[in-house]
Amino acid sequence: MGFAGAMAVAMAIDAMLGWPERLFQLIGHPVTWLGRLVEMADRFWNRDSDPSAFRRAAGVVAALLMIALPALLAWMVQAQLTTEWSRIVIAGILAWPLVALRSLSDHVVAVARPLQSGDIDAARSAVSQIVGRDPQNLDEAGIARASIETLAENTSDGVIAPLFWGAIFGLPGIVGYKVVNTLDSMIGHRTPRHEAFGWAAARIDDAANFIPARLTGFLFAVLAVRPASALSCMVEDAHRHRSINAGWPEAAMAGALGVRLSGPRIYDGALADEPWLNGGARDPLAADIERAVNLYRRAMWLMAAVLAILAVV
Repeated sequence: MGFAGAMAVAMAIDAMLGWPERLFQLIGHPVTWLGRLVEMADRFWNRDSDPSAFRRAAGVVAALLMIALPALLAWMVQAQLTTEWSRIVIAGILAWPLVALRSLSDHVVAVARPLQSGDIDAARSAVSQIVGRDPQNLDEAGIARASIETLAENTSDGVIAPLFWGAIFGLPGIVGYKVVNTLDSMIGHRTPRHEAFGWAAARIDDAANFIPARLTGFLFAVLAVRPASALSCMVEDAHRHRSINAGWPEAAMAGALGVRLSGPRIYDGALADEPWLNGGARDPLAADIERAVNLYRRAMWLMAAVLAILAVV
């Protein structure tokens, strides 16, 4: 955990600034840069005319190259940081754009506010920015459930996992992880086009998130008002989720709030009959989104404290 201090600095900067809109308009964001590279690889290497085995092999090569090259560049930059302060401060500044701590809570709060005021259409519009399911027919419970699930899963994918790999390996760790996560979000889904080409991206993402997802669930559980209930729900229901990783933070969040999450939902007009997490509990409401955000913030404080302690030790 030699770079824990740098990750704590990255958390602090992101909590204060996020990624300013003016900066985004000026230069974009590192994840959008990565996204363009993934789009190029998908366009040139994932040809419909090629056999499935060839497309899978091309996907393996593309994923490994796209992870290795940015990580190598990050390692070369990190090698120039030879003093203790630079390995904490400068590395932390460089890692800052890759920690989505503030933007995650901002997007979820943007759903909670109109929902609490009764503006269901504005809440549907806000939730459509952070979920892939169809929002048109979502009621209050559906909107609350979607936003809470997104908060739980993306706490792992967008915050804890990059911090985890960054604390261990420094800039190559956090950069490499963000490439993995971007690859999975863009080509890792089981669609006819990406079933073969995105296979490697999805499997690598599963491996990279295995520990962070369980760590995130544990953070939610121990900071819950009823830790025993949250831990029990996480252990019993996490495996019910379609993802080997997302079920851990989502089940812990469901148990912590005393609500049921996951369940049937509609994607692109088709019903996905997903099992419930904490199925015997009530449906979430608008107020539960605020409770989830408060739990998320407590988890961020604890994570920052752990990183700071590791940096000192």
